[in-house]
Amino acid sequence: MAGLLTTREPHARRRWLEPFASLREEFGDLATNFLTDVSEAWPRGLMVPSLDVSESNGAIEVRMDLPGIKAEEIDVQLTDNILTVSGQRREEKEEKGKTYHRVERHHGSFSRTVALPCSVDEAKVDAQYKDGVLTIKIPKTDAAKACKIKVHA
Repeated sequence: MAGLLTTREPHARRRWLEPFASLREEFGDLATNFLTDVSEAWPRGLMVPSLDVSESNGAIEVRMDLPGIKAEEIDVQLTDNILTVSGQRREEKEEKGKTYHRVERHHGSFSRTVALPCSVDEAKVDAQYKDGVLTIKIPKTDAAKACKIKVHA
């Protein structure tokens, strides 16, 4: 029975800790969201498309998943070796007579910015969009390309 009893904090200390109660609740909610279904944890309208950045000797390649977005709704900009891809997925209108039990497909605006790892030739960038995947090929400048150095004995 003694293990079930809890001691109370002195009145002055409880009053001092009250401002931190809401902060403690926020951290608790944050931890709960990470342990629950991801689709319910993120706010509505927030899109964060996945992307891959790879590098070969001649170019940087960025591939981004953008299913359900039209090519003309995608904006690609490259300035000072900073690539920004932005756009918007439109909300589909709900049909009358349907009851939705789960809605996970997010809509809204998105923007992803990537700092490129080397100097690139901004004039020769090629962006292709096919089957919901945006592929951006960005050639490196000659100075950024690796060169073979022969070692003499």
